[in-house]
Amino acid sequence: MSHRNAPLSETGRLRLARCVVEDGWPLRRAAERFQVSPTTAWRWASRYRASGVAGMVDRSSRPHRSPRRTPTRTERRIVKVRVLRRWGPARIGYLLGIHPSTVHRVLTRYGLAKLRWLDRPTGHVVRRMEPARCGDMVHVDVKKLGKIPAGGGWRMLGRTTGNRNTRADKSSGRRSKHGQPLHGHHFLHTAIDGHSRLAYSELLADERKDTAAAFWIRANAWFTECGITVRKVLTDNGSCYRSFAFRDALGDAEHRRTRPYRPQTNGKVERFHRTLADEWAYARLYRSDAERCTEFPIWLHTYNCHRGHTALGGQPPATRVPNLSGQYS
Repeated sequence: MSHRNAPLSETGRLRLARCVVEDGWPLRRAAERFQVSPTTAWRWASRYRASGVAGMVDRSSRPHRSPRRTPTRTERRIVKVRVLRRWGPARIGYLLGIHPSTVHRVLTRYGLAKLRWLDRPTGHVVRRMEPARCGDMVHVDVKKLGKIPAGGGWRMLGRTTGNRNTRADKSSGRRSKHGQPLHGHHFLHTAIDGHSRLAYSELLADERKDTAAAFWIRANAWFTECGITVRKVLTDNGSCYRSFAFRDALGDAEHRRTRPYRPQTNGKVERFHRTLADEWAYARLYRSDAERCTEFPIWLHTYNCHRGHTALGGQPPATRVPNLSGQYS
């Protein structure tokens, strides 16, 4: 295929060649008429004399010989290590004494799938699951999130200062407005629609069955307000999701659970929690847990309505929900 700055298309090459070969134009005159060099005019005229119209198409720029290409035996060793151990180019290169860029070229040449596309235990290419409509599958999960002591935590201040702040909180016995100790954990309950990636999330005190059931009732009501009818719910095998309370809270929605020890099946909500940790929970220094909690609904609104999502072509989740975009500013 011609590059973007090529002065001649296949039709232009044919016209130039016919002017030289059939009409007898001098090379310089033809080159000036088609705004190319005389060398280029000579090349296309020669191809036309030798092959006719078929000679005007692009030819591969691959060399006829590559004497310094990686030996076939080495290539087979690279492919064997990749298939058996599922390592990346750097580790394979260190093992075989080959530069990682060479390993990468070999893997690309043989069309081996990238590691992020593979299920590591089996080596099979991961089948991406995306429902066709909003509400066809809602992913639900809980993430445990450590509270921030007064003054800041260890992730931003280092373990020495952060742990000192934590010990000060414990010794002071300070409590939140709900009577809970300031140190400890939040339990982030999340429900995310698999088609639109629209998310509903709450910071709660535990992950017990009654808490999970009450969360789902509120989440389902929120999705209904957004015009989404939830038909299926996917969770892991946590005890709160296997309880009768959660079953009763689901109502008419079909409940599906992941296979044991397969968190990637519920990968959409797992990835949301990772994004949440990177862009909200640990994105900057919070001087108190209340400060971070106050920022959470603001970030969640930004995620749903303004933040571009790579799986949605750079559009926010709200754009995939009919009649929803106009409800947000």
